[in-house]
Amino acid sequence: MPATSATLEPEWSVLLAACSVIPATEKHRRLRSLLQQPIRWKFLLDLADRHGTSQLLHQSLAGIAESVPGDEMRSLQQSHQLNVHKALRLSGELIRVLDHLSSLRIEAIPYKGLALAETLYGDIALRQSGDIDLLIRPQDFSRVREAVRELGFTPHTSLSEAQQCAYLESGYECSFDGTAGPNLLEVQWAIQPRFYAIDFDMPGLFQRAATVSVAGQSMRTLSNEDLFLVLSAHAAKHVWGRLIWLCDLARLMTLPNLNWPWIASQARALGVARILNVSMLMANGLLGAGIPDAASRAGLTGDAVTPSLAEEIQTYIVRETPYNVESFAYFRLMMRLRERQADRRRFLQRLILTPGSGEWEAVELPAALFPLYRLVRLSRLAAKMLRT
Repeated sequence: MPATSATLEPEWSVLLAACSVIPATEKHRRLRSLLQQPIRWKFLLDLADRHGTSQLLHQSLAGIAESVPGDEMRSLQQSHQLNVHKALRLSGELIRVLDHLSSLRIEAIPYKGLALAETLYGDIALRQSGDIDLLIRPQDFSRVREAVRELGFTPHTSLSEAQQCAYLESGYECSFDGTAGPNLLEVQWAIQPRFYAIDFDMPGLFQRAATVSVAGQSMRTLSNEDLFLVLSAHAAKHVWGRLIWLCDLARLMTLPNLNWPWIASQARALGVARILNVSMLMANGLLGAGIPDAASRAGLTGDAVTPSLAEEIQTYIVRETPYNVESFAYFRLMMRLRERQADRRRFLQRLILTPGSGEWEAVELPAALFPLYRLVRLSRLAAKMLRT
């Protein structure tokens, strides 16, 4: 571990070992061995912070604190305490929002952030806290927007009525600023923008939701099976660019009772089996997560191109070479990650013909001419392709 041709710096090796899902005794033995070589501690701490894994690094190194320089261990402890306080503050905000929505009979599901930390790590402070993510039904958006406004949240960006109607069809989230900072609350009515052509069954996500306790409050969140599918798609959209996303998937892979036949059937129906296989191969190669026999028996064994894709993306992760998400290379990769030609065609068609905020900001058209934004989209995409 890791199974990648990229030459790893010592700091990467330490971080991957700290985040791995191998037994604690083996993890501590490996970390002690790795820490015998010179470590650029500032680089390591910054690396962990960029990849959302500072809390996992702290947890692992706390078990072998005698091998860590005192100043660096104190820095990790301080970072951990700050995250504990932030997680508690966010928990209060999350509960406040959910209680208000519930009083209005509006169902919302927290599915990342605090709920995910509790589900997979058993501790809301073991995942870096950022914002509150809520899934809602699209038909509830106007009511949710008004409800959170009553709590002091304001939309981060303002849209005209025509733009909002179009965005509810093509987009997937709306960010709200709160008194504690910008983009504090993200309300989502879909998992991804429509052009990615992964059409999750949103009513089904709500029907299959499970219960989790966050800061002593029971709330519904995605089932573990849906979570594996959703987190894999989310990580793929961002080219698995933060290690914490693989950490989440690795921990899901260790759960004993996942319904892998159902996951496999849903992955095939959505056309994301290759994305799941790439995720599992990287979680195995970088973090030591075993690929469950039940997943293999269910047919999640990959295809001829999966290993090379996983190796390519693993190298990208450890080299921290960011993808330009509006480049030809990125769009080509998104198509290579889909196993069915039909899904690639749908992705390309929707990508080309679905205008969004970029087009609305570039050209202001009256509502009667709103369909012409497709032409604006085509022209802007063509210009981007010529520049890359």
